[in-house]
Amino acid sequence: MAMNRNNFIKNIFLAGSAGLMALSGFSWLLKACTPKDIVTDEPDKDPEEEPISWQPAYAKLEAEGKLTERIEKAYSIFEDCALCPRQCGENRLAGETGFCQTTDTAVVFSRQPHFGEEVPLVGSYGSGTIFFSNCNLRCVFCQNYPLAHHGRGNKVSDEEIAEMMLDLQRKGCHNINLVTPTHVMPNILSATRIAHKNGLDLPLCYNTSGYERKEIIELLDGIVDIYLPDMKFMDAKKAEKYNMAEAGDYPQRAKEAIQEMHRQVGKLVTDDNYIAKSGLMIRHLVMPNRVSNPKEFVYWVAENLSKDTYVNIMSQYRVAFEAFEYDKIARAITSEEFVEAMEWAKEAGLTNLDERSLGHLEIHRQRMD
Repeated sequence: MAMNRNNFIKNIFLAGSAGLMALSGFSWLLKACTPKDIVTDEPDKDPEEEPISWQPAYAKLEAEGKLTERIEKAYSIFEDCALCPRQCGENRLAGETGFCQTTDTAVVFSRQPHFGEEVPLVGSYGSGTIFFSNCNLRCVFCQNYPLAHHGRGNKVSDEEIAEMMLDLQRKGCHNINLVTPTHVMPNILSATRIAHKNGLDLPLCYNTSGYERKEIIELLDGIVDIYLPDMKFMDAKKAEKYNMAEAGDYPQRAKEAIQEMHRQVGKLVTDDNYIAKSGLMIRHLVMPNRVSNPKEFVYWVAENLSKDTYVNIMSQYRVAFEAFEYDKIARAITSEEFVEAMEWAKEAGLTNLDERSLGHLEIHRQRMD
C-alpha cells in the first residue's frame, strides 16, 4: 500500500531544505503526491502470498558467484586506464596517474548522511554519501572544486571504504551514495563486496557527472541499483568551452551512458515509504542564457528514455570557481529561465518531475508576479 500524503509531507519536512519549499504553498504537493503517482516495488497481490524480500543487485550477483569476476575485470582496467572517456592509458597499478590524478588508491573527501539529495534518496535518515576526490570532467563552474579539482581528501583502502559503507548503514541511511565514482569504480566494487560479506544490504547509488563510457557502465550491470547521472550539456561546443579539458564529446558520451543505465535499471522504483530502491534518476542544472539547453534535454529524455523517467531540473546554479571569467555564466539564473525550463519539461510530457523542482517552480512563479 502506498504511503498517505500526510506522512509523505512529513518526510519532505524532515529532508531539510525542502521544508522551506513546502512552506511556500502545499497546493502543488497535494496534487503531485497522490498515491497514483508513487511507484512502489510491490504490485497488487494476494495478501496471503509470502512477500518477496528485496535484495540489492550486488547481493544477487555475489550469490551467483559472479561479483569477484567483475571486480577482477574492473581492476585490470587500471593497468592501461580507460575507465572514463579520456582513456589516459596510464598504469595506475604501478602508481601512474592520468587526468584524474589518482593511482589505484581512492581518495575520499568526506562521508555522511546527506539530506540535500532528492527526496526518494533522503527519506528520514539521509542518503549515505561518500564524496570521492578528483573528477574526470572538471567544469569551470564547479561548486565542489576543492575536492573535484584540487583533490583534497585522504587516501583510503578498499577495506576502509567498506567500513564507511557499513558505518552509514548503521546510522540508518537508506542507500550508499557514491559521488564522482568513475575513476575509482574498481575500488568501489571491491569495497562493496567486502562490506556485503559483513552485512551491507543497502542499494548502491552511482552519482556521476554523466561523463562515462558506455562499456564501463555495462560492466556495472547487476551491481548498481540506482543511477543518478547529471546531463549537463546537450551541445558539444558548450561542453568543450565550459570544461577544463575541452570535453566536447560530453553530450554523446552522456547520452550513450544514460541510455545504458536506463536499460539496466529502468524507471524509479520505491518502497511504501517512497524510498528509492532501484531505477534511473537524472539531474539537469539550469544555467544562465540557456547554456545547458534545457529544452533539448527534456525532449531528449521523452523521446529516448521514457516520459516517466525521474527528472530533477535544478535551480541552484551559482557563480563558483572560474565561472566569473565566462560572460554567459557569470550570473545567477533568473526566475524566467527556470520557469521556462520546467514548462518545457511539461510540454515534452515528462510525468515524474522531482518534488523539489515542482516546489521551486512555484517559488519562481511567485517571484515573477
